[in-house]
Amino acid sequence: MMSAPSLGSDVPNHFTDDAASRVSTEEDRELNVLSEEVLSTSMFEEIVGSSGAIGRVTDQILKVAPSDATVLIAGESGTGKELIARAIHKRSRRSRSVFTRMNCAVTPPSLIAAELFGYEKGAFTGANQRHAGRFEVANQGTIFLDEIGEMPSETQIALLRVLQEREFERVGGTQSIPVDVRVIAATNCDLPSAVRSGKFRLDLFYRLNVFPIHVPPLRERPEDILLLAKYFIERYAARQGKRIRRVEKRTAELLEAYHWPGNIRELQNVIERAMIYCDSDTFFVEEAWLQPEAEPWVGLRPSLSNQERELIEAALAQSQGRVSGPQGAATKLGVPRTTLESKIKSLRINKHRYRLGDGDLSSNW
Repeated sequence: MMSAPSLGSDVPNHFTDDAASRVSTEEDRELNVLSEEVLSTSMFEEIVGSSGAIGRVTDQILKVAPSDATVLIAGESGTGKELIARAIHKRSRRSRSVFTRMNCAVTPPSLIAAELFGYEKGAFTGANQRHAGRFEVANQGTIFLDEIGEMPSETQIALLRVLQEREFERVGGTQSIPVDVRVIAATNCDLPSAVRSGKFRLDLFYRLNVFPIHVPPLRERPEDILLLAKYFIERYAARQGKRIRRVEKRTAELLEAYHWPGNIRELQNVIERAMIYCDSDTFFVEEAWLQPEAEPWVGLRPSLSNQERELIEAALAQSQGRVSGPQGAATKLGVPRTTLESKIKSLRINKHRYRLGDGDLSSNW
């Protein structure tokens, strides 16, 4: 693996406020150093970093890529799990074949099986002709299943068969179709907890978890923040036809100090937004964009699940089971509806038992 320099005293001074008298030749040299440093720390495609944490990930990529082992990538949202999957595919013997992906969280549960395995003509209303699924299309290649923890239980059984027997049936079909596809799955949830709760099959978890890779959140690799920022600055400056020679010193400090709850995706968005405002050769970010948000949970702490449950159930009782709306439980607790729905789901609270009637509370669920 290519060794990457660490951030330290050797960081080029385009990440500091330079004297206005700097000559253009020096500025050009400095801009070239920016590009060279990004290249020297970009190990695979857009996987940029020099930290030990990201170095361990790239070592794992190099080890597992030549094999056909199933890989399970775990990490928070926005950490670049799909980039890891693509890097594995590109360094595998399947690199000349198809790489296809499906996000199980955004695909309607009723359509996941048809999307993965295809369907026969007449299998369901609207199935006017035979349709090849992603496994069939990706034969000899790689399929990336993102948010695997959201896959319905019936589809989990079908996926388990593919992993065990290397064959599947189209929806509505009876013929077994052999297939040779490498499966790489990813999740931002705690799959072992999902197994314990019965939401995810234990046998499927073991089949997927042959080679686990954990992608660290950005807050655990702070030495990579400025390198990633440089990468995105260069990308968006080129797209917008701008020439950036340095980054404001205060901006560099803000970028390094921020917690980045949205990880690399949030950093990328901030850089793109700032580039739109940038009208000189010095890159800067508005300080207000990187202020930590106030904790909205009004005393709800992840480690205090019993207290969380009591507070949520009390709010649901007061709102007669309604989650959203002016009188909903989310409003009473002062949290976003989506956040409360997620917490209700993780605590396995039956919100419907607080409903008093069927007609008046049918909306806003």
